[in-house]
Amino acid sequence: MLHVPILRGGRAYRSLDVVELGHVRGGEPVAAVSQANRGLIARDLAGMRECRRALELPVRELLAICSRAAQLVATAELPLDPLDGVKQGPEEYVQTLTATTGLPHTLARTNLEKIRTVLAEMEAVLAGLTRGLELEVLDSGRPAQHGPVVSYLAEADSLGVVLPSNSPGVHALWLPALPLKVGLVLKPGSREPWTPLRVLHALLAAGCPAPALGFYPTDYAGAAEILLRADRSMLFGDETTVRAWRDDRRIQIHGPGWSKVLLGRDRADAWEESIDVMVASVADNGGRSCLNASGVWVPAHGCEVAAELAARLVRIEALPLDHPQAALAAFPDPAAARRISAFIDRQLSIPGAEEVTAGLRPGGRLAEVDGCTFLLPTVIRCDDPGHPLAAAEFLFPFVSVVELPQEEMLERIGPTLVATALTEDRRFAAELLGSRAIDRLNLGPIPTSRISWDQPHEGNLFEHLYRRRALQAAHG
Repeated sequence: MLHVPILRGGRAYRSLDVVELGHVRGGEPVAAVSQANRGLIARDLAGMRECRRALELPVRELLAICSRAAQLVATAELPLDPLDGVKQGPEEYVQTLTATTGLPHTLARTNLEKIRTVLAEMEAVLAGLTRGLELEVLDSGRPAQHGPVVSYLAEADSLGVVLPSNSPGVHALWLPALPLKVGLVLKPGSREPWTPLRVLHALLAAGCPAPALGFYPTDYAGAAEILLRADRSMLFGDETTVRAWRDDRRIQIHGPGWSKVLLGRDRADAWEESIDVMVASVADNGGRSCLNASGVWVPAHGCEVAAELAARLVRIEALPLDHPQAALAAFPDPAAARRISAFIDRQLSIPGAEEVTAGLRPGGRLAEVDGCTFLLPTVIRCDDPGHPLAAAEFLFPFVSVVELPQEEMLERIGPTLVATALTEDRRFAAELLGSRAIDRLNLGPIPTSRISWDQPHEGNLFEHLYRRRALQAAHG
């Protein structure tokens, strides 16, 4: 059985307290994960000033480290447990990731490529986060260019990150902290230590200073300790997890996305032309991301849109996780899948919603394939935009089609991480641009799931870690 260590200042540490990770197929042990207790985390975070000092390198050197790490993370055999001399190549990584999370091999490889791309294109990512700021400002506190004096101050020695287990792609969001010269304190998802550990070892092998890197598998109390003690943090989780921390300005929240496709009145009669964008928005990455659309809101033809979406999405089958066409993730906890399915059925008993996929799939929403449990794509038709399922989001391809007048959409959609607006109506586009409910806006046929890594998709890490300050400098 594999062992996953703690990393304290980049050095592996074995704890007497371990948690076993079981295989999604049958539950047999895959790994023992060393656990960091709350006292150890508090002790290590008390010395995080050293973490930032270790990153007092020129920003160009840190970008070069990221570039080297990009190749290593995608292709190299990297340490898994240096204490036992165990290493892991990219295919072994894919297999262990699948074994504990249920993510199929296809999606594991796709997400690893996302991480490689962000590391390789880190300069462009920073340009987006800083909005084109001269990056040497990170070396001196102010740019070298002539003109008005601009100064920036780092507000954090360390960035605490409490991570999920749903999709490895989220790990690309904390990567810019290193070239921004802020150390990392990572709490991995309970079933997914593999990706952050692989990325950290790639950075170490590429020359990143070890004191800047911390990896702390832990429980809820340990996660709270990170959030309380780190200067700045990122928190990923469902609404129950993030609700208690929403008012803490030190913490950047990454909760449910409630992302949506909005069809303008001018495109309603030509809705068939947009169905590919809708399907991709719902189903990409197995429907497991906050970027996936959980709602398609239309001013007309709701029944037709729902019927066609259902006909397209039911073609996505549950397949063995190593199948080359696998596009759905299995649930590591079969009971959780059954609870979600039962919850949906209870909500369907409330008037105003019906499941369109039910008539196309007599076998039901739950599927057992190759010893694994899946939830199959589900399309709900909502007559009432206030129905509970109109604002529901789950870790599989689930979407509600809601019909209401265009004039009411922006008042009713609620918080929306990504909105893809399919319209050529300039007035509606202007209203969308002014909507405070929408965090990221795609104007035109761009799936909600498509990311441009030079633009932050939720919050801005540079603005989270740095603040602009006034500076007057006497000359002469």
